[in-house]
Amino acid sequence: MKKVGVAILGLGVVGGGTYKILTEHREDYRRTHKIDLVVENVLELRKERALALGVEESKIADNIAVICSNPEVDIVIEVMGGVEPAKTFVLAALNAGKSVVTSNKELFCKYSHELEKAAIKNHCGLFYEASCVGGVPVIRALLDNLQGNKILSMMGIINGTTNYILTKMSREGASYEEVLKEAQKLGYAEANPVSDVEGYDATYKLSILSSLAFHTKIPYTKIYREGITGISVEDIEYGKQFGYAIKLLAIGKNGDNGIEVRVHPAFIPCDHPLASVNDSYNAVYITGDSVEDVMLYGRGAGALPTGSAIVGDVIYCATHTNYRYSTFTNTEDAAPNTKFIENFESAYYIRLEANNRTGVLAKVTSIFSRCGINVAQMIQKDGEGDQVPVIFVTHKTKEHSVNKAVEEINAIPEIAKVAAVIRVVK
Repeated sequence: MKKVGVAILGLGVVGGGTYKILTEHREDYRRTHKIDLVVENVLELRKERALALGVEESKIADNIAVICSNPEVDIVIEVMGGVEPAKTFVLAALNAGKSVVTSNKELFCKYSHELEKAAIKNHCGLFYEASCVGGVPVIRALLDNLQGNKILSMMGIINGTTNYILTKMSREGASYEEVLKEAQKLGYAEANPVSDVEGYDATYKLSILSSLAFHTKIPYTKIYREGITGISVEDIEYGKQFGYAIKLLAIGKNGDNGIEVRVHPAFIPCDHPLASVNDSYNAVYITGDSVEDVMLYGRGAGALPTGSAIVGDVIYCATHTNYRYSTFTNTEDAAPNTKFIENFESAYYIRLEANNRTGVLAKVTSIFSRCGINVAQMIQKDGEGDQVPVIFVTHKTKEHSVNKAVEEINAIPEIAKVAAVIRVVK
């Protein structure tokens, strides 16, 4: 039976879950895959944490050199998060001839070109299923099962924290600030939630997934990003009246005119499959030219779901010797011939706070007309005092046209403000 030695860098939530799966299922893997996965080292400065998980004291390392020099270690699992020291440690492992499995989306998004170069040079495997969408096997699907397709588009809910927050706001009518505090108490949101709520986490993941789907490097700097901090309960309720649910969506499209990649809140019809993805669950909705529509759904984070993806990569690495790398030239920047669409098309939900006076709507619709924007629906609600909310939903139009219209509408004296602009997926 083939013995495969494993080292784990970091025994936090995910690292602890991974250790638990590897040790508790060891006999299953011996029986089903004919491999003996043995945790030979862990890199963890909190020795008491490692001991509490059952790690033998002799296997606890306090520096990466111990792991890199251990001939019994074949695969290194990196679950530390962040760029440094994770990047230094992963490169050291690869340069020592050890394959790497990582769950680190920021590291892989920003530096996969360096990591892959080291992996190729040293004939090592580099695996990263757990970097995107937790336990949902979307990367393996893109690398294997969907290779016969030209992927036309992908749209996903790929951040559990924001999906939890928006779900609670929609169900309970609580404010963003209230739900965020609750999410932090429950451990769904970090003490500093910026990476999640401002869309950075989803942007890193979309960079990785769209690069795989479209077979060209999509740097995260090319992705339009907008977070959920400006979403109000008021707009969520108005959206329901139009038949929409609110989600933070990661969208990638590969069309004849170029590639479109964006992360932002969006209204989506309640009968769309993604509209029913709630709480901390994630899903990716993929359209291929042959397979048509496929949706992958499951837990997007957590110790065991993410650990499941990591261990899946470990088993794949241990049972395959012909390592594969990117199907595109993996450089820091996009290929010179890759065209990105910034002025993308969408429908829009636009809410105004307007003075209740004759002629105001005529001024607004005149601006829409000049900017080439066609209105699909409009409602005017009762307001407090002299101001009333007016909501428009447009047909598909260009992003730049909406930005220009909003600027002009804000200059109308009778308009208190353009209170919200939310894209609508139809």
